[in-house]
Formats: sequence, C-alpha cells, structure tokens
Amino acid sequence: METLALLAGGFATALTPQNLLFAFAGCFLGTAVGVLPGIGPALTVALLLPITFKVPATAAFILFAGVYYGAMYGGSTTSILLNTPGESATIITALEGFQMAKRGRAGPALATAAIGSFVAGTIATAALTFFAPVVVELALKLGPAEYFSLMVIAFVAVSAVLGSSAVRGLAMLFLGLVLGIVGVDLQTGQPRFTFGLIELLDGIEVTIVAVGLFAVAETLHLAARHRYGEDELLPLSGSIWLTREDFARSWKAWLRGALIGFPFGAIPAGGAELPTFFSYYVERKLSRRPEEFGRGAIEGVAGPEAANNASAAGVLMPMLTLGLPTSVTAAIMLSAFQSYGIQPGPLLFQNQADLVWSMIASLYIGNAMLLVLNLPLIGLWVRVLRIPRPQLYGGILVFATIGAYGVANSVIDLAVMYAVGVFGMLMKRYDFPVAPVVIGMILGPLAEQSFRQAMTISQGDPTTFLTRPISASFLAIAAALILAPPLLRAMAASRRRA
Repeated sequence: METLALLAGGFATALTPQNLLFAFAGCFLGTAVGVLPGIGPALTVALLLPITFKVPATAAFILFAGVYYGAMYGGSTTSILLNTPGESATIITALEGFQMAKRGRAGPALATAAIGSFVAGTIATAALTFFAPVVVELALKLGPAEYFSLMVIAFVAVSAVLGSSAVRGLAMLFLGLVLGIVGVDLQTGQPRFTFGLIELLDGIEVTIVAVGLFAVAETLHLAARHRYGEDELLPLSGSIWLTREDFARSWKAWLRGALIGFPFGAIPAGGAELPTFFSYYVERKLSRRPEEFGRGAIEGVAGPEAANNASAAGVLMPMLTLGLPTSVTAAIMLSAFQSYGIQPGPLLFQNQADLVWSMIASLYIGNAMLLVLNLPLIGLWVRVLRIPRPQLYGGILVFATIGAYGVANSVIDLAVMYAVGVFGMLMKRYDFPVAPVVIGMILGPLAEQSFRQAMTISQGDPTTFLTRPISASFLAIAAALILAPPLLRAMAASRRRA
C-alpha cells in the first residue's frame, strides 16, 4: 500500500501542466529520434544534458524518460519501412517487418509494434514500480566491498560480453577509468592527470565527454559513411489496423516479449539487443506457422518490439536502485543525475522520493501518449525520414556546440568535446565500443571510493573482498563473464576438429 501511495503522489506531480508538457515533448522528440536511422536516445539525451541544466530536476528527468521510451517506439518505423534499424535493438524487427511491408502489410506491422510496445511498456513499468522498492531494501544491506564487487560485474559485463572483442572493450574501459580520475583527489588533495592545466583541476565534465562521444562522433561517423542517393522507402498503403487474426497471433507474443525483456534489461549489460533476439527465437519455436518466418511473420515483429520496450523499464531499475547503468542511455541519464548533484542508489528512494516516483508515474503517462502519437501520426514520421542527411548532421553539431559551450562558457570544454568526438569517430571506424568509456568514467570514481572505504574498514586487508560471501560471489560472476566466452569458443573449436 505504501508503494501505491507513493505512486499516487508521483502522478499528482507528473500530471501538472508543466510536467505533462515535458512528457509530451520527450515522447514526441524521442519518437522522431527513433525514426531517424542512426540517431538514438543516447545521442539525444547527451545533446539535451547541457540545455536542461536550468530546468527543474523533476521536469528534466520526465523529459529524458519520454525521450528514452519514445526512441524505443520510433525505431520500428524505419526498420519496417526502410529496412534500416534506427537502433541496434530493432535489427530483429527489420527481418520480418520489412518483409511485411513489401507484401503491402506495413500498416499491421507498425500497429502490432506500437500496441505491443504499449502493452509491454506498461507491464514492465508496473514491474519497476513494485520490484524497485524490494531491490532497494536488499541494496541497503550491502557494504562498500559488495558495492565495489558489483561495479566490477558492471565493468566486465559491459566491456567484455557485449562487444565484438573483450580486449577492445576492456581497453576502452581503462580509458574511461583514466578520464574519470582526472582532477584533484578528494582524499589526498593531489592533482591527477591535469598536466598543469587549471581547467582540469575540477575534472573532465561527463556531459562534455558524452556529447563528444555520441553527438559529435556519431554525426561525423554517419557523415563519413553517407551514400549519395536515396534509400528505398516503401509506401504506406492499406489499413493500419490489425485484423482479428493479426491480433490473435500478436497478443501472446506481446506478453511473452514483456516477460523476456524486463529481466534482461535489469541485469548488468542486459540492454535491449539480447532480449529482442531471444524473443524472436522463442516466437519462431512456438509459432504454428514457422514457414512464414523470414517472409513476414507478424509474431516476429510483435514479440521483439514488446521485448525491446520492456527492457527499457528494466534498464531503469538497476540505475535507480543501485546506481548501475546497464545500457549507454542509462549511463548518460546517470551522468544527468550527477550533474544535478543527485547520486542514484538505494538512498535515492529516501532522499529524492518525489523525483523518483514522479519519473515512474511519467512512464505510465508517456506510454499512453506514445500509443496516441505513433499510429495517427505515422504519416508525419514517414516525412521525417525524408530529411536530407547533411542538414540533419549539421543541425546536430550546432546544437552540440551551443550546449557544450553553455555549460561553463569555456572554450576548453569545446576543445575537449571535439577532440573526444574525433577520437570517438575513430573508435566507431575500427569497432571499438563506446559504452565502456562512459560507464568507466561515471562508475570509476564511485568504485574507487567504495574500494577505499572497504580497505579502511578492513584495515588494509585486501582479502576482505573474498572473505565476504556476497562480495566473493559477485567477483566469481565477473570472472566467469571474462573466462566463459573464450572457453566456449575453445570447446567449440575442439569439437569441430574432432
């Protein structure tokens, strides 16, 4: 009952005219961002970070949540009509959705994606509402050693598991850790990696690095790969509503996708890619018409899209309750909390209860808004796809420059942002993951603080991380995440040789 009372208070705040306007703006902007190929929620939130510093914290996070959910909704449009996933999580949607569009069934594909996103998003948001306080109660029992070990899991999972190369991922994590400790050490007062520059004594602003890595680097990377000429955009013809048969084949896939997406999003390095692939595999195995897969099976759109949006709510749970981001967008949102002087974690639900519950309530409101925005305005989203790429990329760079300079009116910040942007473009060119840099930079100082506290409590005994059962279990999981992939590859290679 206490949770319902807190949620009711959150609705009272989220339903004020100002916050409703921010929720609508976030949903609209997020959907437009999701529609555009290659422009994702992480880039948009990174762009908005410096612009929203003077906005009240509650309104800003309602806006960010709307952008995050909206981008998950909008990514299906470009996948279905253009066969170009706007987000990596919508790759699976393109497999079946584009085939449906080629057969003149783009409308039902878009409809099942939108309705499935609404159903799964609502279920996952309800799970976030009722499970988050339970996780908070458990997290309050963890000490510094357990927190350090938990952060090690996040480091390893994001760096070594999701990327194409564990070595590249760990190298980028190391770079993020180095960037995170630039500035004056709060315990010893000694400057670290400042190279004598006064501007670096306060450290490198996470916002500047985020904008450089996502806005500038992504824009330069996309512009460098731009192909002159237009992609094939399939026309939207026929009815956009689901037939009775379409609905009968979709609703079970929506529910299964929600049940798959939320837990995958909540685990470290869960994100939205793994649950969408898993949901597609499950639907293909359970379908009574497996021969349609690859030729436009509606279940292949309904299930992955539901899993995609359910994972978005799942990602928010460890970020809010533990302060651990499990996706790039969550890492950017975590840096936004820190820019407001707020540290996500177990105490967030006590110290900033109004902010947290207003944000959760806005997710329910945003879900309803997105259902209304997606289907009636599909014609508008199709027109958005026709925006010339040079104008789009140029506008992003202009907004990035204005926002970064507006944080502190510093030319040094602009130089750092564009240097990071060029480096980020090279990272993308040679397939180095970006997420470990941001997560290492954000969680690095927190991990260092937890490590020092644990060593102080144990009077310098490093075995404290192994003698405490929960901490040792977390470290064992991290070791398994590093060792399991090469061992599995070696076993598969030995079987092939045999």
